[in-house]
Amino acid sequence: MPIPLTDVPAIAARLDDAALHVWRLRYDPRQGRAPLRALLGAYLGLPADAVELVAGSHGRPQLAGAQQGDTLDFNWTHSGDCALVALGRHARPGIDVERRRARPRGLEIARRYFAPGEADWLARQPPDRQDEAFLVLWTAKEAVLKALGRGLAFGLHRLEIDTSGAAPRLLRLEQEDPAAWQLQPLEVDREHVAALAWRGTPRCIWQWVLAGDD
Repeated sequence: MPIPLTDVPAIAARLDDAALHVWRLRYDPRQGRAPLRALLGAYLGLPADAVELVAGSHGRPQLAGAQQGDTLDFNWTHSGDCALVALGRHARPGIDVERRRARPRGLEIARRYFAPGEADWLARQPPDRQDEAFLVLWTAKEAVLKALGRGLAFGLHRLEIDTSGAAPRLLRLEQEDPAAWQLQPLEVDREHVAALAWRGTPRCIWQWVLAGDD
């Protein structure tokens, strides 16, 4: 059941170092970041218009230092009308969501930009599974890059996702110990594929849907 914004502060109070919170919001480009600011305000105990966002060194949106303090960080992503927001304390989450649709150039993109092992794995997938497999790789790689605080310019080939198990796993990340990272696929709905990543120990992931105007 969707949660009204007025109930969010009580949920926010339960966010600790053992958990990450993930919210689904309805995205409307005419509203821009207004719903995001409202959600962040509920976690900070501030009105939405008092939430100050700044761009990090690689363009990643983040809370201004005085509001972030030493604890709260967030990341958000959107595809179509679906937006996801991840929040953590003493953790920098990275999150990505993509709408399921045909990706006729998926293998071509993988051959050009992904690690060779990832492209080879994608090529081995049955044709009717390649679009889904591409999105699993893409969202996992994006989530890690966003948690790292970097964008696509970092280079998609500089990290590699192991897809041999039941869930994707970070196999390689240049200048980082992949064992220090967590990567988790997210269940959103039948129309989207999503992933969440962070550096640190495993945490419980709690997911909610924020009520909005329909």
